[in-house]
Amino acid sequence: NYSQVTEFILLGLSDRQELQVLLFILFLLAYAMVLLGNLLILVTVMTDPKLSSPMYFLLCNLSFIDICCTSVTSPRMLVDLLFQRKAIAFEACIAQLFFLHLVGASEMFLLTAMAYDRYAAVCRPLHYTAIMSRRVCWALVLTCWAGGFLHSVAQTLLVTQLPFCGPNAIGNYFCDVPLVIRLACADLHVTERLLAFNSGLVSLLCFLGLVASYALILAAVRTRVAQGSRKALATCSAHLLVVTIVFAPCIFTYLCPFCAGRSRRHLCMMYTVFSPVVNPFIYTLRNNEVKASMWRL
Repeated sequence: NYSQVTEFILLGLSDRQELQVLLFILFLLAYAMVLLGNLLILVTVMTDPKLSSPMYFLLCNLSFIDICCTSVTSPRMLVDLLFQRKAIAFEACIAQLFFLHLVGASEMFLLTAMAYDRYAAVCRPLHYTAIMSRRVCWALVLTCWAGGFLHSVAQTLLVTQLPFCGPNAIGNYFCDVPLVIRLACADLHVTERLLAFNSGLVSLLCFLGLVASYALILAAVRTRVAQGSRKALATCSAHLLVVTIVFAPCIFTYLCPFCAGRSRRHLCMMYTVFSPVVNPFIYTLRNNEVKASMWRL
């Protein structure tokens, strides 16, 4: 009831017009790669009966989330790169914030579920079909989306309950929770702690769970043949690289939301642009079975 701000000004990535044109071309290509790569994975997995294992079911959901995640921020960013004034309505900003955290948190929980799936496949192979049944897979995916929804609702309530009566410039190319909250005309000490607990701590715990699962996988295969150990090490290393790209910026941004630094726009690019581009290559396109199915398709 005390809010007077009706729109926010997104400062974007750069004020230089010639650089904005270059960024528009680069991000348009990146967005096209995300859409085409993940749509190809979705169609391949859904049309090939050989790709019906739990791993491919989870990978299919990861591709869908990647499409949703990059579609929340990239189209708006591409449009803003073509215009000098980058204004976004208050309601549109809240909607973008809600959907970004919905798909972002769901992706974190899904990556954790995928690590559990790999742990069950490598460390409990004889019980794998019972542990990762179709019902369990659906339960994991629905739980991931439910967790993302609850997380997003909590984040949105943190923002909408604050009064905005003065500055409205956001030092980023999308509505990021810490930067939006920082513009509020209120005491933010309690809000900062709630934000760190709801986003930063959740990101940290998911990341530690992923690292622990991959450590158990490597420990389980170290006594096997050298070729299998090298393959497991290469796979886990690639997965941990992508996981770090997703989680490290989130942990840094939300565990200490009001730390020094006016803007973290370049850090946010890691999980809003770069990660959705890399995920199809690391998780799926390095798999010979998937590549063979794509050629048949």
